[in-house]
Parts: sequence; C-alpha cells; structure tokens
Amino acid sequence: MSLPILQDAALRAIEADHAAITPSLMERAGSGAARVAQEMLAGTGTGPHPTLIIAGPGNNGGDAFVVARLLKEAKHTPHVLFAGDPALLPGAARRAHTAWLAAGGTCLRNYPATEPGLIIDGLFGIGLARPITGAYADWIERMNACGRPVLALDVPSGLNAATGQATGPIVNATRTATFIALKPGLLTGDGPDHCGQITLCDLDLKIDIKDGEQVTPALFQHCLLPRRRNSHKGSYGSVAIIGGAASMTGAALLAGRAALHLGAGRVYLGMLENPLVDHDQPELMLRPPAEAMDAATVVAIGPGLGQSLQAGELLGQALSYNLPLVLDADSLNLLPQSPLLLRKATVRPAPTFITPHPAEAARLLACSIDEVQADRLAAALELARRLRAYVVLKGCGTIVVAPDARWFMNTTGNPGLATAGSGDVLTGILAALLAQGWPPLEALLGAVHLHGAAADACVAEGLGPVGLTAGELIAPARQILNDWITPFGG
Repeated sequence: MSLPILQDAALRAIEADHAAITPSLMERAGSGAARVAQEMLAGTGTGPHPTLIIAGPGNNGGDAFVVARLLKEAKHTPHVLFAGDPALLPGAARRAHTAWLAAGGTCLRNYPATEPGLIIDGLFGIGLARPITGAYADWIERMNACGRPVLALDVPSGLNAATGQATGPIVNATRTATFIALKPGLLTGDGPDHCGQITLCDLDLKIDIKDGEQVTPALFQHCLLPRRRNSHKGSYGSVAIIGGAASMTGAALLAGRAALHLGAGRVYLGMLENPLVDHDQPELMLRPPAEAMDAATVVAIGPGLGQSLQAGELLGQALSYNLPLVLDADSLNLLPQSPLLLRKATVRPAPTFITPHPAEAARLLACSIDEVQADRLAAALELARRLRAYVVLKGCGTIVVAPDARWFMNTTGNPGLATAGSGDVLTGILAALLAQGWPPLEALLGAVHLHGAAADACVAEGLGPVGLTAGELIAPARQILNDWITPFGG
C-alpha cells in the first residue's frame, strides 16, 4: 500500500472538517500514540516503567496529556513535564490537561533527575518553523543525552514537518507516531535521521485526499509482469548510454551494465573515449555515440560525459531524438550553460527525465545548494515545472515529481548510496525499465525504489553501508526485480 503524504494546509483542513468528531481528534491521536508507547514499554520485558512525558504549550502538548492519562489507566507510571500556563493552552489541549489532573495526574515544572524507561516528546508539532530556544532546548538536549528510547508525537520536536529541515535543537526519536497522514519532513532532509521508526496513526479517518505519496511497489505493480515465452531481445528495447569521456569511462560502463542486468534487450555504449570491448561485460555493444543513439529506443546521456564542446554537441543531438531521454550527471551541468539546450529540453515531445543531486539541481535553478536543501520538495517541483520533465531529486528521502506536479517520496536506500557511480547505476536501471515499455512515471518510481532496495539488501548482507560500491548494487537490483515479478505479476 502507498501511504498518503499531506502538507500543512490539507492537514489543517481535515482537522477543521472533523472538529466535532467523537471521540475527538486529540483523543484519537493520544490513543494511537499510547498504543505505540505501550509496545515500546512491553519491549523492555520487565513490566511497567516510569515514563517521562514532555508536554509543550500547544496542541502537541494536548496529545501528550491524553497519552499520559491513558498510560496511567493502563497501570503504567507516567510523569508529565509541563512548564506552560494551562490557561493559555488551546481549547482541546486545555481540556486534555484538565482531564489529566482529574485522573489524579500532576505536572512537573523542572526536568527530573531520575531516569525514565521511556520518554515521550510532546513539545512541538507540525506548526513549528522557528528554532527552539530556552528551557525547551535544554530539555531536548537532556532527552537526547540520556540514552533512553524516545517516542515523538506527530513529528520530532525541532523538525520542520513541511521541509525536513532541523530548525535548531531537535529530538532524536526512536519511534515517531504520526497522525492522520505522513508529512513531507518525516521522509526527507533531516527527517529520517531523527524520526526513527514511523508509525502512522490514521485516527480511523477515511481520508480520500493526498498531496503526495510514499513510493511502494503498489504504484508500479501493473508493470511487474512475467515475460512471455514467445519473445526475443527486440521485445525488451534497446538502450543507448552516451558518456564515458577520458578518465570517466567507468560511469558509462556502470550505467550500461545496470541497464543490461535490469532487462534491456540490447545496450549500446556510445563512449567518447571508446574502448574496443568491456571485457567484464562483453554483451555491451560499443558504438560511436551517434550510431548508438540511432539504434536505441531509449537514450541516457551524461554518465562520464564531461563538459567539452563534443559533449555539448552530443547533448544537442540527444535532445533532438523523439525518444524517452534520461539526462544525468554532466548533461545536467551543460544545460544551464546553454539557453538553446535548455529550450530544446523543454519542448521535446517525448518524455524527458532528469536525475540531479542537490548541487546539480542548484545549478539548474541558479540558486545555492543550501536553498535546494532548505525545501527539497519545492525545488523538485520547480525543476519539473521549468523543464517540463520527470524529476528525481536525489538525496536523503529522494523526491520524484511528474511534469503534471504529482509528487512522491521514496524511503528505500541508505548512506551506502553516497558513493561515486551509484547515480550512474540508477540511470541504467531507469533506462532499462523504459526500454521494456514501462510508462514514464512507473519506470521512474520503480527505478528509484529498486535502486534504494538494492542498497538495503547489500547492507542486510553485510556489504556496507561503509564501503558499499556502486557496482555491487546491480546484482541485488536484478534479484529484487525478479522477486517482485513473482508475487505481483505471477
């Protein structure tokens, strides 16, 4: 199942539409989070434990009061830390505070010296966009330093739920119980380093809207079909990989090998520095770049391309083909240097795919890397709009955007992908899926998800994340694709 991702405006609208629901949204949120808390407490295996619940001055604090009351009813020992003025709490949070006191609860105003078995972070929720300072910042430092498991309510305090940026001190959660839907900031930027395991508590709401979606195989399930026995290499398309200038031939070879192993019928390498043969993968056909493009049904240009005059000319030729075109690496660095090339890229009748990392995205947008990373989703959406392209903004929580502004966030992958050549492998995987007839969006979603899943499989086998190499991704990617085809398409 692909889970919905909602931004702040949609979440606020849902909250307003369900303001009169019974039980209330806050009760439902607290109940869902209390279940997660009890799972965490049960995981220690030694019975009830004191739990420190830190409540903030807004609705996130109200959720915390509900959790405290429910844990107390379940015979746990919650201690609530709350330094705010109860009279200034929002209405629902004020009622939750009153109910906590009525249940016999009390509130501490200073961080306790005793160490709890579990800490619940209910300081700040999705509305926070400023750095946390003062006593709250000190509490966060103490939470992070104590070495105890931490459950964050909705989002870890200090995380911008819209962008994934850490706004200052930020909670390092073991788990996050998020409410109604996923938030963009949980899945990209700094979010994955601070959220731990995410549990979605949908509050039993039947929500039929979504701003974005989490990438899962369900989104491309209909493409995972067994091959017909009555088929041949021509049935699975021909990929041309254009690149491999002097001292950078390895990038094109990696992309070509990935395309071959992920199912393209033929793979042509149009190398600027042309070896006679790839001795490790002799199935790859090495041709002059123009001949390779002429023979292809899908073209990918950029791995090891360089930024020479010849490279620019080849990019111009590639943009003229009425074929699916993957632009990666130096092709993305050449585009902003030439208004003519940019114009050709935006008016192509066939699908165009760009796969920038943040530095390449910054050059295309004529901004800084920091500006891209400050709002990765906004940057990816703007790239898709300007170039009328399918976009993959690589990085922690890779973002996929279609030309019609539909967007997705991928959660497979790990730091092992932070190595030279991993992007070239992604390019080859994408080109292979396109060559086999996958629709543009499904091919992009499938390639990104598969690329990350291959890295996860490598780490599970002890290959990394430190020292994982790009070439090691190819074999597990092939295995995972074949495994997917059996249950989904069989």
